[in-house]
Formats: sequence, structure tokens, C-alpha cells
Amino acid sequence: MAAGTGEPDLAGLGEGFAAFWRERHLCTLTTVRPDGTPHVVPVGVTLDLGAGIARVITSRGSRKARLVAGAGPEGAAVAVCQVDGRRWSTLEGRAVIRDEPEEIADAERRYAERYRPPRPNPQRVVVEIRVTRVLGNA
Repeated sequence: MAAGTGEPDLAGLGEGFAAFWRERHLCTLTTVRPDGTPHVVPVGVTLDLGAGIARVITSRGSRKARLVAGAGPEGAAVAVCQVDGRRWSTLEGRAVIRDEPEEIADAERRYAERYRPPRPNPQRVVVEIRVTRVLGNA
């Protein structure tokens, strides 16, 4: 955990963990519907180890974006997960929607580094996840 924050020190989890989150893997994002059931969708995720933030780019009108936005300013409880054979990692945290142009541009740049340049999307927003727990063996 990072000193005094109660949040994990992602950079302190080692190069194997960092490398796993740089490799090109499809991930899943799990949000919770108002009725309490999980909504799980495939996504690309980028991880900023130093800031403890995972990001997903999506359209403003997507179900995942609406579920996160509907949680209010305290954010929605979410999880992102990736698996490669026996290696896996899940990041849990609180998600909010970011729609500032500079935040979107930063998230697009990070996405292009890990995956490929994203297609143009004037409705793009960022699901920004402050990581609070890490699970896995990567």
C-alpha cells in the first residue's frame, strides 16, 4: 500500500506486474447495474502505475459509461481484469467519467501505445479508475 493512502503501491508490485499491464491483452470491465447484477464487457485498459489509475476509453452513450456516470461524484465500484494463460490480474477501484479534452487526449495516447491508435470518436469519454485493490498472480 502507498504510505497513508490505503491504496496499493502499483509501482512496488514489480517489473513482472508492470510488464503484464503493458502487454497487449484484451481485458474486461465489470460494472454493476441498478438491480445489482454485473455488467461485464470486453475493453482495452491502460494502467498508470505511478498515479494508480486505470483508464478505459468509450463512447459517452455506452452502457458502461452511463453506469459509471450514474453512480455520482463518489464513483462506481468497478473491476478490470486481464488473463493470459495462467497469468491473471484484476484491478478493483472507484470509477468516474472524465470528459475534459486533455484527459481524453491523454487516454487516447496511452491506448495507442498499448493497443493501436483509436478510431476518431467525438462522443469519447474516459472511464477513470482509481485502483484500490489488486488481485492476481502476474
